[in-house]
Amino acid sequence: MELLASLKKNTLGISIFAVVTAGLIAITQVMTADQIAENKRNEESRALHEIVPEGATDTDLVSSKMTISAPELGYQTATVYQAINNGKVDTVILPVITPEGYSGNISLIVGVNADSTVAGVRVLAHQETPGLGDKIDLKKSDWITTFDGKTLSGPVDQSWAVKKDGGEFDQFTGATITPRAVVGAVGMAIRFFDLHKEELLTPVTTTSAPKEASQ
Repeated sequence: MELLASLKKNTLGISIFAVVTAGLIAITQVMTADQIAENKRNEESRALHEIVPEGATDTDLVSSKMTISAPELGYQTATVYQAINNGKVDTVILPVITPEGYSGNISLIVGVNADSTVAGVRVLAHQETPGLGDKIDLKKSDWITTFDGKTLSGPVDQSWAVKKDGGEFDQFTGATITPRAVVGAVGMAIRFFDLHKEELLTPVTTTSAPKEASQ
């Protein structure tokens, strides 16, 4: 009987502890939600403005966005940002995920100007090998800036590849898979832009509802 009473007492104590802990976690989440959202917005804004400088648009770049279907870019629905000046879209920033990295997915954003030239590329997340594949990160190397101002010469551009594959982009010593994946992802972003240019260059000033990209 004493053992049973002890078990009941311990079970009650554990249950109370679990309820109190869950309550504290819930309260903490509520209290920090706004700060987390603000931090996310600031990080998002920082990455976007590395491609389109702050103050270079008539509208808030972070708010001037549309949501479209973009499985080609690795997203069922993708948020596309527009740099708008004088009522016209100068640049769109497309999110891209490529699964072709050496260590898995590489997430990046690609800015494409209205004339289909690259405004800039930034890698947002990757798991590539330190000292080798991580040179795609601007903090490690300026390699990612070699895309600036470039564009595809047509639907099939043999030069849009790393030099090892007969193209114009440098690969890294001891690491070809990673830059090859990024080159392919940037090329895909340009092709996607060219296919859906009319829609992507239609200005929006508020978030639009998800829709299928026009064919």
